[in-house]
Amino acid sequence: MLMVMPVIGSRIVNARVRVVLAMMISLLVVPLLPPMPTAQLLSFTALGFIVQEALVGVIIGFTFQVVFQMFVLSGQYMAMKMGLGFASMNDPTNGVQTTVLSQFFLMLVTLMFVAVNGHLILVALVVESFQSLPPGRFMLDPEVFIKVASLGSWLFAAALVLALPVLTSLLFVNMAFGVMSRAAPQLNIFAIGFPFTLMCGLLLIWLGLENFDEIFNETIAFGFSAVSDFLNL
Repeated sequence: MLMVMPVIGSRIVNARVRVVLAMMISLLVVPLLPPMPTAQLLSFTALGFIVQEALVGVIIGFTFQVVFQMFVLSGQYMAMKMGLGFASMNDPTNGVQTTVLSQFFLMLVTLMFVAVNGHLILVALVVESFQSLPPGRFMLDPEVFIKVASLGSWLFAAALVLALPVLTSLLFVNMAFGVMSRAAPQLNIFAIGFPFTLMCGLLLIWLGLENFDEIFNETIAFGFSAVSDFLNL
């Protein structure tokens, strides 16, 4: 989970830090665990136990990775419509090229997630999963993997809903400039339209930040409820 989850699983955090965190969490959690099944270490049974436990951690971390990428994709939609598609920069957390607006939303969500102790809640969910899914006494339902894959459709739909006010408003702005270009062909629409569209987009995003905390709360609550559903909590 520490390898896949947001914040701690990013490239900014050194791999040694993740290993130390995993060891410390394991030492603290061991006294709270139910009795472990007995199995030879070098056997297919033990390998099956290890793979299932690793998959539980991957499911938890990947679910919240999708939640964070929803804000990144929404920023991508807005940036492309505003004409900021060329303003790309390297994302240090994932090592890919993203727009500046996506980076802004990602940093904002990351800071809010850490501020509400979301990373600690994920660790608590892992500890609780040992009670709902005792090691060696459960089999991951294939339906769980189907639900995790279906998060992809939620990702695109939620990102579009978040970006829809800005996209709709800028659509009317572009339609107005289209009418102006037909009425006055000698007017240089590209020289006027680009900065005006950019300023309108930034103004709309600034106004939308007033309700950003509510959107963040609903999205993070959806992520926690999805993880709880996957782990039978």
